[in-house]
Amino acid sequence: MSLNRSRIRTTVGAAVACAAAAAAGVLAPAPASATSAALPPVHAGFDYQIGGAYTPPSGVQVVSRDHSASPAPGLYNICYVNAFQTQKIGQPGGPADWPSDLLLKNDDGDVIIDTDWDEAILDITTQKKREGIAEKIDAQIDECAAKGFNALELDNFDTFTRDVVEGRITEEHAQTYIRMLSAYGHGKGLAVGQKNTVELAKNHAANGLDFAIAEECGNPEYHECADYVAEFGDNAIFIEYTNAGMKNACEYGDRVSVVQRDHDVLPEGEDGYVRKTCP
Repeated sequence: MSLNRSRIRTTVGAAVACAAAAAAGVLAPAPASATSAALPPVHAGFDYQIGGAYTPPSGVQVVSRDHSASPAPGLYNICYVNAFQTQKIGQPGGPADWPSDLLLKNDDGDVIIDTDWDEAILDITTQKKREGIAEKIDAQIDECAAKGFNALELDNFDTFTRDVVEGRITEEHAQTYIRMLSAYGHGKGLAVGQKNTVELAKNHAANGLDFAIAEECGNPEYHECADYVAEFGDNAIFIEYTNAGMKNACEYGDRVSVVQRDHDVLPEGEDGYVRKTCP
């Protein structure tokens, strides 16, 4: 199983992204269909286990785990899928396991790598490529449904904001693609969470995204927790990695799920494991 870790933010300028979107002329499809699947219980004990599954601590009602893992018995389970990037170079699902034409390339024809995670970026810039990528991601969604997960966490929705992309992927590309995935997930009976990407939270209903999973919204550099609550109400899960972020996120701890984890999201018992909840 691959190790998935918390995300570090690097963003392109808004003007670059908007200009690229206009140039691409991307037309968003009709809104993804709403789901009848149950959403995660609000203000519930939550544990983030995408770095490795372990017995959930007492009081936990909701768990997020990698699609390669099994759900935690008796709990509400969210299935993590890396939907906008490959897995790490050299790991199963890494760039070598993807057709070259589905990987984003720079002007020299080289595959663009998110060096923070050694992951190649998937090229969602045309409908044909989106369909080819979605076919592989849908197979992971099938796995989530077959195992009995309740919901999806589609990671890296915000890849279009990263400096390394240089505006090649736009927010319209990202939304067009995620609507394909959310509609497919809903068809499998799964609720679909919006991962990060607060700048598109206002469009969550049109994008078929039913609840929020937000990392570092309490980080003093961002202060985004209020923005997620404004758009998703109590249907939000906040994950923090620092004490300062946790303090800010816990201002909403009487309404939403909040947890602090270590940056590597290690399984309990490993050196460096951290898990804290609001007072």
